[in-house]
Amino acid sequence: MRRFKQAISLIICIVLLFPGSTFAISIPDELKLGKEYLQQLKNKGVILHDPVAQKMIDIVGNAIVKPLPPQPFHFDFFMINDDSFNAFATPAANIFVHRGLIASLDNMDELAGILAHEIGHAVGRHVSQSIDRSKIVATGSLAGMLAGILVGAAAGSSEAGQALTIGSMAAGQSAMLTYTRENETEADQKAVLFLEKTGYSPKGILDSLLKIRQTDYQGIENIPDYFKTHPGTATRVSHLSGILADYKPPVNSPLPPKNFDYNMVKYRVIGLYGDTDTYIPKIEIALQNDPDNVAFHYGLGLLYGRDTRMNEGIEQLNKALAKDPFEPMILLELGRLYIRNTEYTRAITILDSMADDPLLGDWAILNRSVAQIQTGNLPAAQRGLEHVLGNSKPGFEEANYHMAEIMSRQSKQALSNYYLGVYYARIHDERNAARQLERALDTLDDEKMREKVEKELENLKRTGKKSAH
Repeated sequence: MRRFKQAISLIICIVLLFPGSTFAISIPDELKLGKEYLQQLKNKGVILHDPVAQKMIDIVGNAIVKPLPPQPFHFDFFMINDDSFNAFATPAANIFVHRGLIASLDNMDELAGILAHEIGHAVGRHVSQSIDRSKIVATGSLAGMLAGILVGAAAGSSEAGQALTIGSMAAGQSAMLTYTRENETEADQKAVLFLEKTGYSPKGILDSLLKIRQTDYQGIENIPDYFKTHPGTATRVSHLSGILADYKPPVNSPLPPKNFDYNMVKYRVIGLYGDTDTYIPKIEIALQNDPDNVAFHYGLGLLYGRDTRMNEGIEQLNKALAKDPFEPMILLELGRLYIRNTEYTRAITILDSMADDPLLGDWAILNRSVAQIQTGNLPAAQRGLEHVLGNSKPGFEEANYHMAEIMSRQSKQALSNYYLGVYYARIHDERNAARQLERALDTLDDEKMREKVEKELENLKRTGKKSAH
């Protein structure tokens, strides 16, 4: 414990003496670049809007940020729909976590360790230092280049990386935009300090590094994405091992904030977004060894449902529900599978039971509306969809599609065209969006609705101009 306290004292001195922002680009430039970069990712549709996983990440990230002194940027956390083991900070304190990282870790301390390290990069303004070193500060082109580099260094093997490869310039500049070993050491030192104030164990940083290296290291030609943008891993492991060798949490250490069960979120992410061929056999074997594991039943049920093994999926989710009867995560996905299995009345009953849930209630209402359309209860379905759309939350693009279906069934073709156009715009299919919105404009009489259509068309033109640059 004494060695740990001595190490912490040394870290405090280093962090205070060398804040790490001497050669960074200006704060206004970084804000502009961060905004442009985030928009690039949104336009490419690689940000994953999973309400449960996002909430878990927000709780952990915000707990780490809360004790920090005032910062020049607001910290925001996002998930990338990519199965690789990666996390990164971008300009203006936006922190991104790949879903593959969530699937590879085992507990909240490990996630906190990764997030604290990335927050350390953001506090030290290491990305902006790297940009300044590279002498490339043209915001538009650099934002696009970053989108191709940081999301997936091995773009050839990752879904998001493939979607974000932007020209040969990205490959040519990638070396300039990785962190230095000094950046990595500083971020680890900061992370240890940050975690000491949150109730999460600083050992989570070391445990996560060891786990990722052991699981995914495959040789020089196929180094995991995380290590390509975070160099000096062996040195980091050695350094952290020394600092944390005799670590014990302080007697007055705060409790970490209340959060989800990590394994439930992990197997939700695997079940909803992971590769079915990869994960189904793994979880089937895991269940043989631990048949009472709720998270395994939950994840396997989701995978079976995506693999068209609907009845088996429903069976697994019911097994999970029997062990945890009031878990909203299970109820929501069971309702969804009942819809896909054309058991609409059962779906409505289950989704009704959780429509007031503070996190998943709107998702229950959306899916209940889908079931109500199929049973012919269009007024109730429309009320539900209007409620969901009125809250303007990300991830509910599908609600516009179902509103278009209702309008079509009611022979309101202009409104159907409008909602279908909005749906295509939200999923970044600009061509179909413009076609549907122009059809709506041709036949709409209501002046307010015409203004909405014109606004959507104007937004499409703006997006098209940005994409062309």
